[in-house]
This record gives sequence, structure tokens and C-alpha cells, in this order.
Amino acid sequence: MATASVSATTSSLLLSPSKPTPPIKFRFRFRVRASSAMATQVAPAVIVGGGRVGRALQGMGSGDDLLVKRGDSVPLDFAGPILVCTRNDDLDAVLESTPKSRWSVHDFVYDLFNLADLVFFQNGMLEPWLQSKGLSDADQVLAYFAVSKLGEPPIDGKTDTNPEGLTAAYGKWASAVAGRLHAGGLSCKVLDKEAFQKQMLEKLIWISAFMLVGARHPGATVGVVEKEFRSEVSSLIGELASAAAVEKGIVFDEGMEDRLCAYSRAVSHFPTAAKEFKWRNGWFYSLSQKAIAEGKPDPCPLHTEWLKELKIV
Repeated sequence: MATASVSATTSSLLLSPSKPTPPIKFRFRFRVRASSAMATQVAPAVIVGGGRVGRALQGMGSGDDLLVKRGDSVPLDFAGPILVCTRNDDLDAVLESTPKSRWSVHDFVYDLFNLADLVFFQNGMLEPWLQSKGLSDADQVLAYFAVSKLGEPPIDGKTDTNPEGLTAAYGKWASAVAGRLHAGGLSCKVLDKEAFQKQMLEKLIWISAFMLVGARHPGATVGVVEKEFRSEVSSLIGELASAAAVEKGIVFDEGMEDRLCAYSRAVSHFPTAAKEFKWRNGWFYSLSQKAIAEGKPDPCPLHTEWLKELKIV
């Protein structure tokens, strides 16, 4: 069809030189469709973890992803990001099953070829663990979306204070991750390291504060904590935020409590439990221990009191 169109146009030019050439509509429409297809293409990825989040991310892809389950190894020759969606306590095993050339930037002079491909989706404070593995600048994602059951579509954590969404990504593969999430109908913004660290700490404060207060009131969901125990969680948020700001030398954006409570309303059905201490409340407790060892006041006295009340420490 395209050949016939070109021939007809050529004949028209030879017979009527003064006649304007008609627009080639077919070629224009083809270019628009090609551009649109390219915009929705999702970069293939290795997805480590076949749980709710891992399966959801796979469902957002273009069918070219490789799902790596427990006990399997990450291939050396599969180009693209490695999306790590396991439990925090499984991270050591993930590294052991991943070729070091895919994750250790320090094995290459300033990572000249940018070979670090790991992208961590875990909640909590990963910094000490990442630093211990030489992965201080590893890609990370703050996933403010929820997958209730395996196979169900994810629910975006958009709130009345942040209707644009709170999910954020940082690092080499941040744009690719954002593109995947956008293809799945979810929000995701790409941040630099400083902005990402602030948001990471905010989410750490949220999960540490709401889970601890909820544990003091058995059966309370995140929504119940926000609605019925607001004064308790507000006091704890303020305490943890102050300690984190001093430790990291940062200033949080105003309105943190409102943002965190708004998120709690958006995921009000979430159960509460004081778990994964090492990755959550443990970081704040380490600040308390360090201060006391130096003869200084505990920066998180309420937090410490409630941890002891629940016999967590």
C-alpha cells in the first residue's frame, strides 16, 4: 500500500508540476503510533521474590521479565534492573545468589560502566546494611502502594494531603521503575538522594510510630491508631522526627504529622504489629543507646519506654 501511494504521488508530480503535493497521511499516523508504543514500553527486569509485590511488578511489565524465586540465582547475562522484593531478612541470601558484578560498585573504579543493577523495594532503615555491603548508593524505592492478596491489583497510596502520590524512586534505574509503575496505573516520582533520604526517614517514622502504638492496643488497625490514639502517635512522631533530624543533619518539610496521618487513613485497614525490629524501631533505639552511652539524655524517651513496656527490648 505504501509503495502504491508513493508511485501515485510521483506520477502526480510528473504530470502536474504546479499542483501541490497532497499530505502523506499514512506516514504521519504511523509515526504517532510508533511514538506512543515506545512511550509505554517497560524495560525488562529481573524480579527477585514471587510474593505479592514481585508478582504485581511482573504484571506491569511487557512479558519479558524474569522472576527469580527463593533458592534460584540471578543470571549474569540478563540486562536491566534487578528488582528486589523479598523480606528484609532475606537480603543477605539475595546478594549471595547475585553475581557480584551486578551489585558491587566498589569492584569497579567509580562504577565507570554503572554496573550496579540492584533496586531495593524494602521498607525500613536499610542504610546500615547497605553500607556494610558497600552499597551506600544503591537504588531504592519507597513503595507507598499496597497489594492485599497475591494476584490482586495494587492500590496506590494517594492521600488527601498528597493526591499526586507518595511512591518515590532513587538511583540509576529510578526512571525505569517509575515507567513500570506508571504502566501499572500507579504514581511514582524520581528523586535525588537528599530528597529521597528525607522521604525514606518519613516512612520509617510512620511505620515505627504507628506499629508501636498499635501494638500497645491489641487489634488496632492503622486507621484505629490514627483516629482513636492520635495523641499517642503524634507524640511519638514528633520525638522520632526530632531524633532523626539531629542524627542526619536535615530539616524535614513542615506538615509531617498530617502527611503520615493522611497516609494512615488511606491504608486504614492495615493491621499493626511491632516486628522487624532491626529494620524499623531498632534504628531509633540505637540512637537512644548511643546517647546514653555518651552520658546524654535519651532523644527518644517515650519510644524507649514503650519498647520496654512491650518487652521488645
